[in-house]
Amino acid sequence: MTTPTSPTKIILDTDPGGDDIFALLWVLSLVRQGLAELVAITTADGNVAAPQTFANASQLLGLTGFAGIEVGRGVPLKQATAEDASHIHGTDGMGELSTTLPPPSCEYAIARQADDLLIDRLMAAPGEITLVAIAPLTNLAAAEQKSPGILRKAKEIVIMGGTFHYRGNVGPQAEFNIWFNPEAAQIVFESRKDLVVMPLDVTSRLIFTRRMAQTISQMGPAGDLANFVVRLCEFMIGTALRYRETNRVPGFLVHDAVTLGYLFYPETLTLRRARVRVETQGKWTRGQTLIDDRPLAKTDANAWVALQVDEVGFFTHFIEDLKYLMKQIH
Repeated sequence: MTTPTSPTKIILDTDPGGDDIFALLWVLSLVRQGLAELVAITTADGNVAAPQTFANASQLLGLTGFAGIEVGRGVPLKQATAEDASHIHGTDGMGELSTTLPPPSCEYAIARQADDLLIDRLMAAPGEITLVAIAPLTNLAAAEQKSPGILRKAKEIVIMGGTFHYRGNVGPQAEFNIWFNPEAAQIVFESRKDLVVMPLDVTSRLIFTRRMAQTISQMGPAGDLANFVVRLCEFMIGTALRYRETNRVPGFLVHDAVTLGYLFYPETLTLRRARVRVETQGKWTRGQTLIDDRPLAKTDANAWVALQVDEVGFFTHFIEDLKYLMKQIH
């Protein structure tokens, strides 16, 4: 006889964003199945500006019947950063599809700021909440600076970010989430010794195809969500091919979803212990993440880093869970 386990409590820190959207839909499917509890969403500047990522998260919650989940607005950046990723995700972060969805149910101007929300929820339930960070780490770093030690109150922190043995996607050696705010990333990587990192080394192998999107959409009624998934996939495939992200395979990379693969299907990933460092000063290497591959004892390690992934196993779970969500939405 198996002992039932309580749902995994999650705060999703995100900047939707095409792949963020698919990660959020995966979380919501796991919530529907009783496997996860989405405590809150915190949104950040990143793929597009903070007011837009906030609106996107709110619209998706409304579309899927989860409008009651609190959404936090992004902490303002301390300094101007380089360009966002709207050239990949569309000016609205949703492949120009935001006008096809219900209007946001949350109001940006009166929403709680993300760092305050993080501090409040972690203080209220120390050791219980997993932070899934799939955006630049601005919000997490701000919470840590405002309340030193607060990130250690999370049960676990799972980060999509960095690249170690794979090329960068903003410049030769940097990954977008880290590059966008490397100072924030450095603060987070210094906050605890057991961070879990999903870098481009694994995410670059996870190509979500048109056929996968059609398989998922066909499982539910021909409604707004099914239509949205197919159209967003088509938009993302177009930009992925334009920027040569998938070696001409007609699909796009679902980078952020791998964090959920780790949490709920850990057998699909192989991780190693490492000390992750972030370059904040280099003119050509700003945002680069580094680990020491020398055969030395890793006594100063601060993370577990995923370097291998079972693509077939990952997508089997991903597709089946999204099919479940699709069948639940009427």
